[in-house]
Amino acid sequence: MTDVFADLVGQAEAVATLRRAAASAAALLRAAAPAVSRAGAPAAGGADRDGGHDDLDALSGQVDGAGPADDRAGADPGAGMTHAWIFTGPPGSGRSVAARAFAAALQCVHGTGCGHCPGCHTTLAGTHADVRLVVPEGLSIGVNEMRALVLRAASTPSGGRWQIVIIEDADRLTEAAGNALLKAIEEPPPRTVFLLCAPSTHPDDISVTIRSRCRVVPLRQPPAGAVAEVLVRRDGIAPDVAEWAAAAAQGHVGRARRLARDPEARQRRDAVLAVPRRLTGVGAAFDAASALIEAAEAEAAASVAEADEAERAALQTALGAGGTGRGAAGAMRGAAGQLKDLEKRQKSRATRAQRDALDRALVDLAGFYRDALTMALRAPVAPVHTDTAALAGAGAQKWDAEGSLRRLEAVLECRAAIEANVKPRIAVEAMMLALWKG
Repeated sequence: MTDVFADLVGQAEAVATLRRAAASAAALLRAAAPAVSRAGAPAAGGADRDGGHDDLDALSGQVDGAGPADDRAGADPGAGMTHAWIFTGPPGSGRSVAARAFAAALQCVHGTGCGHCPGCHTTLAGTHADVRLVVPEGLSIGVNEMRALVLRAASTPSGGRWQIVIIEDADRLTEAAGNALLKAIEEPPPRTVFLLCAPSTHPDDISVTIRSRCRVVPLRQPPAGAVAEVLVRRDGIAPDVAEWAAAAAQGHVGRARRLARDPEARQRRDAVLAVPRRLTGVGAAFDAASALIEAAEAEAAASVAEADEAERAALQTALGAGGTGRGAAGAMRGAAGQLKDLEKRQKSRATRAQRDALDRALVDLAGFYRDALTMALRAPVAPVHTDTAALAGAGAQKWDAEGSLRRLEAVLECRAAIEANVKPRIAVEAMMLALWKG
C-alpha cells in the first residue's frame, strides 16, 4: 500500500481535500504540544502554573476553523481541520472507504496517512483504540447506541492524537439518535472528530441541523476504467474480466469485485437480467416477483446465518448453557429476555440484508432498461450490461424511447418505495406489472 488513500477510486478532489485537512490537523497537534509542556512545568522565577496556557483546552475552538497551518500566507481556509465531516455520494463511491482512510491519516504518526505506521495499520484494520466504527446491522441506529457512543467519544485519546467516531449509513439514525449526535457535534469534546457517511445532504438522509455543523466531502461515481484498474492491480483479476465487472457494477467497487470473483453473484445477476424475457402476462409478472423476492431472501439468509449462530452460541455460553446445578438452571431461565433481544436484533439484520440484496438486483434491472433507453435514443454511450446488449436492443425497437423510460422509472420507483418501508413483495409485484404493461 502506498498510502491510506490508495483504495479510494476516482476521487482525486476529495483526496486532495482530506490530505490538506490531515496536514492541518497534524499542525494543530504540533502547535499544542509545546504549550502543554509549558503548562505542565513551573514558570521561570517561581511563578505558579496558572500563568501557563494549555492549548489542548482551546483545541476544540481551533479545530472548527483554520488552524495554525492555515494562517500562513496564501493558505486556503477551507484546507483547515474541523471536528465534523459528512461524506456523501452514490452507492459504491467509497464513502466509508474515504472516512476510514481519513481517520487513518489523522492517526498517522507522520500526519500524512503514510500507510505504514502503527496508527495507519490499526485504524484500517479496525483495531485502533481511539477509532470507533458504527456499522448499522439493522434498519436503524437507535438513541441508546448513539448516547453510549457519544459518551465514550468524549474521553481523552489514549494515543495522544484524535478520538474519532465513524458512522456508516448515518441516514439510518433515528430522530432521537440524531438529536443525541447533534448535541455532541454542537459541543465537541477536545480532539474528538465525527465522520458521517450518507447518500446525500438531503433532509431525508441527514438532518439540516447536523449538516449545517459539518464539512461536506462529495464523492462521485468512479469511472469504470478506474474501477477496472483497481481490480487488476489490487485483486489480480484478468483485465477483460475486470472491465466487464466494472461496467456491470456501474462504478460500484464492491459489487464489481463480487461479480469478478463470485460465480454465485454472476448467476444471480443473470437471473435478474432474464426477467424482461419472462414478463409475458399477469401470471408471469407475479411469478417473476416471487422469484426475485425468494432469491433475495435466500441470499440474505445465507449471508447472516453464520453470524447469527455464532452470536447465539456465544450468548448461551456466557449465560451458563451446558452447566449443571440449580444455579446454572436458574441463570438459563432468566436468560429468556436476553435471547429474545438477540433474536430481535438478528431479525432486523436479516431484514436489512434482504433489502440490500433486493436493491442490488433492482440496480442491475435498472441498468438493463437504461441500456434499452440509450439504444432507442441512439445515444453514443457504452451499455452497462454488454452481455445483454442484444436483448436490450430488441427491447428498444419494441418499446421505443418512451416505453423504455417508463420501465426504467418503474424500477426506480420500486427502489424508492422499499426505501420508504413499503413491503418489498408489494413493491416488486407492482413494479413487475408496470414492466409488463409498459
